Amino acid sequence: MQNQRLKHQHHHQQQQAMIQQAMMQQHPSLYHPGVMAPPQMEPLPSGNLPPGFDPTTCRSVYAGNIHTQVTEILLQEIFASTGPIESCKLIRKDKSSYGFVHYFDRRCASMAIMTLNGRHIFGQPMKVNWAYATGQREDTSSHFNIFVGDLSPEVTDAALFDSFSAFNSCSDARVMWDQKTGRSRGFGFVSFRNQQDAQTAINEMNGKWLSSRQIRCNWATKGATFGEDKHSSDGKSVVELTNGSSEDGRELSNEDAPENNPQYTTVYVGNLSPEVTQLDLHRLFYTLGAGAIEEVRVQRDKGFGFVRYNTHDEAALAIQMGNAQPYLFSRQIKCSWGNKPTPSGTASNPLPPPAPVPVPALSAMDLVAYERQLVLAKMHPQAQHSLRQAGLGVNVAGGSAAMYDGGFQNVAAAHQQLMYYQ
Repeated sequence: MQNQRLKHQHHHQQQQAMIQQAMMQQHPSLYHPGVMAPPQMEPLPSGNLPPGFDPTTCRSVYAGNIHTQVTEILLQEIFASTGPIESCKLIRKDKSSYGFVHYFDRRCASMAIMTLNGRHIFGQPMKVNWAYATGQREDTSSHFNIFVGDLSPEVTDAALFDSFSAFNSCSDARVMWDQKTGRSRGFGFVSFRNQQDAQTAINEMNGKWLSSRQIRCNWATKGATFGEDKHSSDGKSVVELTNGSSEDGRELSNEDAPENNPQYTTVYVGNLSPEVTQLDLHRLFYTLGAGAIEEVRVQRDKGFGFVRYNTHDEAALAIQMGNAQPYLFSRQIKCSWGNKPTPSGTASNPLPPPAPVPVPALSAMDLVAYERQLVLAKMHPQAQHSLRQAGLGVNVAGGSAAMYDGGFQNVAAAHQQLMYYQ
């Protein structure tokens, strides 16, 4: 039974190949140089794949930006140049059409992408890429989207997704393409299941290098998602791999984004060392002086915490100043907006200043040695040399202890306990 099915499939492929060859002989004028320009050598865009997409099993390609004069017969002949075709479908549109071609062998589909992408038909460059079922992309309609601008022309969906994949809830990434030229428009969108991850990605990735350019990150507009067109072909829901479109490439802020919503007054603090306590975090942000702190919480086992301020502006300033801090317990902290707004009607109760950290009492000798180093740092090199000799007991004129003990008459003050904030 199986042998008969294989023989039937092989016979069908031979018939298709013979029909296509006959059609090409009947219409030789279709390949006149004036109709079809030589292919443009461009890199294979195999990286533009949705997460989880496996091109090794795909036999279908999408053809976009097709000139309106192209017929389905012509489209089939063009793609038959790389191998036998199982089916071909052209969807006509007013400005430019698109279609789908299904091959018997995936190697023929791969060759079509390599040789036909960018080829001009009636003076219009055709865009050819892998096709895939819409179900292969996760539904991101309820996810949190960020705008990523200043993308290099060579950045693909996969490259963009890979650069943000360090954030666990990153669900999708797409580069916006010009339907007329088939080239990148220089911006895209990245989706996250978790709002906090999206905000952290904006803070950490803004200004980072991706390929040959520094990217810009911000919240996307509420309706500026991927604009994916869901086309149907032979009853199958298939779409172009990177068929994203947008009305414009402007970077706009979402009014619901934390940075623009006055209800957000909490700062998320990440990358905390396990030994950081609630008091440590309170001391750090208290010294920033950004505003009145109303609540401090630390999840020591998870390495993050929260600091809630009285106003949105105070929290925004604390984020900016916190990200400029050097280290807290040998780690660079990461500050961004909390993932939830402060409930309306929350009472304003600023916390009292945190308890200072006592420093162990210094001996008189310790304090004298410290002050001596300060004097040395401010003196002329020659004077430093004389002072060091005096410290070694060398009898140098003027090299007495008065050179560095003067001004510290009240050495007993060294026994007082010094206080400071971390």
